[in-house]
Amino acid sequence: MSAFLTLDGLSARTPDGRPLFDNLTLAFGAERTGLVGRNGVGKTTLIRLMLGELAPAAGAVVTRGTVGVLRQALAPPPQASVAQALGMAPALERLARIERGEGSEDDFAEADWTLPARLDAAFAEVGLAGLDPGRPAASLSGGQATRAALAALLAGEPDLLLLDEPTNNLDAEARELIADVLGRWKGGAVVVSHDRALLRRMDRIVELTSLGAKVYGGGYDLYVERKAQESAAAERDLDQAERALARVEREAQAAREKKARRDAAGRKFAARASEPKILLGRQAERAEMSGAREGRLADRLKADAAAELEAAEAKVERLRSLAFDLPPSGLPAGRTVLEFDAVAFGYPGGRSILSDLSLRIVGPERVAVVGANGAGKTTLIKLAAGEREPTHGRIVRGAPAAVLDQHTAMLRGDETLVEAFRRLNPDATRNDAHAALARFLFRNAAAEQKVGLLSGGERLRAAMACVLMSRTPPQLLILDEPTNHLDLDSIAAVEAALRGYDGAMLVVSHDPDFLEAIGVEREIVLTPRAGRSA
Repeated sequence: MSAFLTLDGLSARTPDGRPLFDNLTLAFGAERTGLVGRNGVGKTTLIRLMLGELAPAAGAVVTRGTVGVLRQALAPPPQASVAQALGMAPALERLARIERGEGSEDDFAEADWTLPARLDAAFAEVGLAGLDPGRPAASLSGGQATRAALAALLAGEPDLLLLDEPTNNLDAEARELIADVLGRWKGGAVVVSHDRALLRRMDRIVELTSLGAKVYGGGYDLYVERKAQESAAAERDLDQAERALARVEREAQAAREKKARRDAAGRKFAARASEPKILLGRQAERAEMSGAREGRLADRLKADAAAELEAAEAKVERLRSLAFDLPPSGLPAGRTVLEFDAVAFGYPGGRSILSDLSLRIVGPERVAVVGANGAGKTTLIKLAAGEREPTHGRIVRGAPAAVLDQHTAMLRGDETLVEAFRRLNPDATRNDAHAALARFLFRNAAAEQKVGLLSGGERLRAAMACVLMSRTPPQLLILDEPTNHLDLDSIAAVEAALRGYDGAMLVVSHDPDFLEAIGVEREIVLTPRAGRSA
């Protein structure tokens, strides 16, 4: 299988010179490749290098086919039409001029006659059948805009698709649709994603780390299995190398002590002057040469052991663990935490968003809110948190609650973590703030970082520290798409932490793996203008 794009000895650096990866050699053909790695390791930089938008520090990118890209952030200009936002307007306008009889010679020479049909077919494939390219782009939801952009890529018929987090902000139905589209795609695809369901559809997984890139055949589950095996083996090698170095150092110390005892005995013997001076001098010389040889041997053994340790450490990527324990909430098992009784909500003069919604959460239940985008999930969250009041019906909020959303809106980019903690916990001292943040791995100077400099996973950790380490921890944790911008390692850490939380949870998420991992017990399914518990 010929490669559409090849990376040959590719190296990349950050603007301040920090290495991201070195000597990367990979080939991408007509297969689906999932690209994974922690945030900040260089996945987006790699995509930009593949597109020729950045120059590598070393190595080359060789392209033998056409490449199309779906970016993570789609921000069409104000007043732009769908066609303009997708870059299709010039080609469609050219065909329109020809149809009106106003086409120039250049128009006829450059016309893409089958573009409208291909675009219509692509819109239908991504669930947007009949979408008018002249429609205002701003009228599309975020999920619709992502699907429209993917349709434009499909209509362009590139050899290789580069997709950067294509399922972010999509509901479960749209995620499945994107996965199905990729499953039918006959060309190549490189998919940067933390969507485990989508990664299961890949033909191979490429993991990018600070140590380089490694290719794993098969989908996500096989990657996780093999990764666990390799990590365990690397940890064993590291442990053995550390033990070997410690043994060599002990032996070297014992040899030094033995030599010191011999030297002391020699000096005592010489002091008695019972032997000729020439013999004593030769004995001293032999002892010195022997000590030097032993010293060189010990140094060589120690250097060899240190080299083995360094090699073992290189196999074990040194990432700070994000797992942390959560303090107890003190929630009684029988307390009604949240109750909606025939709740409706709508804005004055606007459509009704929720109607006749009833639900009840008792004790440390874990409940998920699911449904299509636009069904009212965010509205339900705001009602549960007390940020909105119902138009009709009754809400009982029976326990202290805290909201953690995907944007960690409670944090301000221009304040430090300590400042954020003390603003949200006014009775906390600086020492209290440092102690709380340290439990969430923001130790010492790290607690003085500006919020605006943090990654998505770090922001979520900081927000969790601020709400869960207060003097009165919340008994209800409300989570609104918390994993949207997290890498796989951060998601696993959040899952581990939430499994240890003993309060109630109300969770909006389109990630079934996340919901299963945190122990969700039941779902509230929302449909437009209604809701029901399941």
